[in-house]
Amino acid sequence: MDRKLKRWEIALLAGGICALLAGFWLGEAQRDLAGRVIRFHVLANSDSRSDQALKLQVRDAVLERTEEFYPEGADLETARAALSDHLGELARTGQAVVEAAGYDYPVSASLEQCWFPTKEYEDFALPAGEYTALRIVIGEGEGQNWWCVAFPPLCLGAASDTVDEAAAAGYFSPDQAALITQEDQGYVLKFKSLELLGELQGLFSK
Repeated sequence: MDRKLKRWEIALLAGGICALLAGFWLGEAQRDLAGRVIRFHVLANSDSRSDQALKLQVRDAVLERTEEFYPEGADLETARAALSDHLGELARTGQAVVEAAGYDYPVSASLEQCWFPTKEYEDFALPAGEYTALRIVIGEGEGQNWWCVAFPPLCLGAASDTVDEAAAAGYFSPDQAALITQEDQGYVLKFKSLELLGELQGLFSK
């Protein structure tokens, strides 16, 4: 039997439609961003306190090493090529840190397409989606992982570029820089709509 929709049902439906529309638009924005960055993904051996601390030591050493390989004025493709050509050295950099800490875990380095959830950093956020990533796996790789950005260099503490500096250097357009830094526009909430869209698409595909 037909019945009128209640107000809360209408509001829920309208909210879902808005989220889907925002998700479609942000899907394009995410793909554009993915074509401008190389993410950094480090997987710890386990969730033990010592393995998690080791993960951060490996992270710092590998990130610092990556910058030595980027040619001056590197764009995304030259950075990707530089990383690809030096994956063995990056793995050995991580391995040296592991061995210096007294562990015998193997360390691997690869460039892969990886799915990332929405991630907030200190001064910016990146939407969920597929990105090219420099992936470092320590030992079994079964512990909590760490994500950031290997190129442009946004995640090296005091040595990091800001998003504004990256935009000034041509890595991001002004609109992209605004999208990932303007928290007052609810950017993280917008990015979450991408994850909702992905979940709905997964349900429909089943």
